Amino acid sequence: MTDTAPLSALDDLAHKIAPTSAIAARVAQLPRPLVFTNGVFDVLHRGHVMYLAQARALGASLVVALNTDASAKRLGKGPDRPLNNEADRAFVMAALASSSLVTWFDEDTPLELIAQIKPDILVKGGDYDMQKLAETRVVEAYGGRALALPFVDGYSTTALVRKIRAG
Repeated sequence: MTDTAPLSALDDLAHKIAPTSAIAARVAQLPRPLVFTNGVFDVLHRGHVMYLAQARALGASLVVALNTDASAKRLGKGPDRPLNNEADRAFVMAALASSSLVTWFDEDTPLELIAQIKPDILVKGGDYDMQKLAETRVVEAYGGRALALPFVDGYSTTALVRKIRAG
């Protein structure tokens, strides 16, 4: 291994992270079909990893949009959440083989981002009713699909944080 190998690996991770201002150009470079998912992904656990691997298997590329810290706080998961800031969450997400590109959204939902990049497939966890989501209507309007993947029972960041705090 050369002295530049570790830096190169870090550059590869950083390259998988795109600000929303560059997202359209970066998505245009990704192979299709393009799968899109979003979430806070605060404390990454097995349920997240399994879900993301399943999402990636549906297409050639997976874009993961993270709630910004402000957006995550508005979800009401607790006053100290997210535990990991948005830059750290993006870096961890970029390190996963399943993710092709990682970005953020500051709104309550990624509706504007979805309308901009037009993924072929929108994926959410099985705890969502896809027909109730405005994002589904946007994706289906241009011919895309919206799918709920089966929820991985027994894994929850909220439950994990509760367990850690209980000692």
